[in-house]
Amino acid sequence: MISVGSKAPDFSLLDQHGKSVSLSAFKGKKVLLVFYPGDNTPVCTTQLCSYRDNFSAFEQAGVQVLGISTDSPESKKNFAEKYQFPFPILSDKEKTVSKQYDALSFFGVSQRAYVLIDEEGTVVYAHSELLPVVYRSVNELLSQVQSLSK
Repeated sequence: MISVGSKAPDFSLLDQHGKSVSLSAFKGKKVLLVFYPGDNTPVCTTQLCSYRDNFSAFEQAGVQVLGISTDSPESKKNFAEKYQFPFPILSDKEKTVSKQYDALSFFGVSQRAYVLIDEEGTVVYAHSELLPVVYRSVNELLSQVQSLSK
């Protein structure tokens, strides 16, 4: 995983609408990168739907959520439409961002990992799951956000 305290590398990826989304567009805001192995898989779908269902809690905490996997832009479109995600679902088809953040598994897909970036663009939390069948809950992620203001 990328090191806590390092500068978050900027990137631009296509979202579920075919629009380019850059990390730098969220400067001055907290950003949570949620890397996940694949669209329409049971654990990933459950994980992202839990974040969707609690999206207002992320908004209240001032956090922009960005979902990232190595699936194609077409897959993102279908996945996001099916589950109505209120946050960008980004295609890292070339695997460049997953590599930059050291979140690429040995299977060649994104690991289940999280990177929290503060308003200045510094990585303040980075975690990857040992087992891809578990994921951080909304409360666990928000506790990391709340620890920033202490």
